Amino acid sequence: MSDHTSDSYENLLFERDGGVAVVTINRPKVLNALNSATLDELRRVLLAIRRDEAVRCVVITGAGEKSFIAGADINELAVQTAVSGRDHARTGQHVLDLIENLGKPVIAAINGFALGGGCELAMACTIRIAADTARIGQPEINLGIIPGYAGTQRLARLIGRGRALEMLLTGEHVNAAEAFRLGLVNRVVPAGQLMDDARKLAASLAAKAPIAMRFIIDAVNKGLDMPLAEAQNYEATLFGLVASTDDMREGTKAFLEKRKAEFRGK
Repeated sequence: MSDHTSDSYENLLFERDGGVAVVTINRPKVLNALNSATLDELRRVLLAIRRDEAVRCVVITGAGEKSFIAGADINELAVQTAVSGRDHARTGQHVLDLIENLGKPVIAAINGFALGGGCELAMACTIRIAADTARIGQPEINLGIIPGYAGTQRLARLIGRGRALEMLLTGEHVNAAEAFRLGLVNRVVPAGQLMDDARKLAASLAAKAPIAMRFIIDAVNKGLDMPLAEAQNYEATLFGLVASTDDMREGTKAFLEKRKAEFRGK
């Protein structure tokens, strides 16, 4: 994975342990705010990870203890025009779509503030684990703007229209316990345990059948935007495809032989 060592990034740290990759947004002095350069590096690392079959699962987190990602870079936002603003939003949406449709599970390890673009990035991830110290919200309304990295869309799909509108219109943060109650995060753990728990979950996902995992993510993401009958047809097609894999033969054989399956992504 020489093409994306940490040396080639100014704003990210990258490490790999077996099938698990950890990407850390590394701008702690500005609470890991997402500027254009950081978004571009994130795009590059995601594309490299997508191509790398050895990586089976990804964890995204923020450097330091205070912040996951405290939002977009306000200095950049303040000077946007109608045209550049739309381009800026579309660029961010494109990077977050890469996370959502990476074809491998992406775990957000939310270690502190996940505000604005940080909340949006976490929502694009497959699973969210929050430290008990995390604060999550979409405060764009307080700047006289709206979320631009699909925050209005993913939040409503994740926690429902009424709750999403309340968060978006008040701009108020919620703590980790409330985020869990709303269904905004999957788990809350003590801050000191966050990365251990995220790595443990990532390692267990990395051991599962990669093609089946990719198809499950695809079926859920695409199926939610289809009428039910069409979505069921799509699921059945993916089921047919996965039935032709070596991993399916190995998984069913291992079950019948009462042993642990060794999946190879073939």
